Amino acid sequence: MSDDTTLAAFRLADTALPVGTDSVSYGLEQFIASDRVGDSDDLRALLSTYLTEQLGPGDLVALRVAHAAASEGDCAGVVAADQRLQAVTLSAEFRESAERTGERLLDLQRDLRSDDLLDEYADAIDAGAAAGNYPVVLGTIAGREGVGVREACLLACHEFVSALLGAAQRLMRLGSTAVQRVLDDLRPVMIEAVEASAERALAAMTPFAPLIEISSAVHERADRRLFLS
Repeated sequence: MSDDTTLAAFRLADTALPVGTDSVSYGLEQFIASDRVGDSDDLRALLSTYLTEQLGPGDLVALRVAHAAASEGDCAGVVAADQRLQAVTLSAEFRESAERTGERLLDLQRDLRSDDLLDEYADAIDAGAAAGNYPVVLGTIAGREGVGVREACLLACHEFVSALLGAAQRLMRLGSTAVQRVLDDLRPVMIEAVEASAERALAAMTPFAPLIEISSAVHERADRRLFLS
């Protein structure tokens, strides 16, 4: 990648990007509240499950399809990826969180860049033809910025894990060194998830993590919540 493209990838991977990913925990808050996650070992195991059972067979497949379509200027392909991801995401909280953060990321990118495909995609979202799921928006923007698809998938995994580790620090006693150790330990799992996603077509998108989805459903009805999901 060129230096400009590399810097674009760094920006997209930054957890400080003002798109709201710091306000979601994707069920982690409920796992901690129910004492299913109590230390860094539990956290590492849960995040590994997220990567291999949800991101790999779900989000990353949609990201790849959106990336390819966006690289060719094919908005219909981007919308198809968005529709499929929306259909296989069972948790209402996960759908709402992905839509909210995806919309913010798309709006931010459109403020920074003039791009007819992004405008067309935004119009499709406004018309109700697409939901604007975050992984699809991320793949679309990465494709338009020239970021390679494998790099975009690794970026998505790193950003997702970093965001949840940030949530874990706010929810439990976990030091910065412990957080970095978990992040480092999960590198092989991220690579595995990315490689597994390359073997799936859009029709074969099959995320399956029932305990995570149940935890999200319980969290949706919790009396006190620090995170939106």
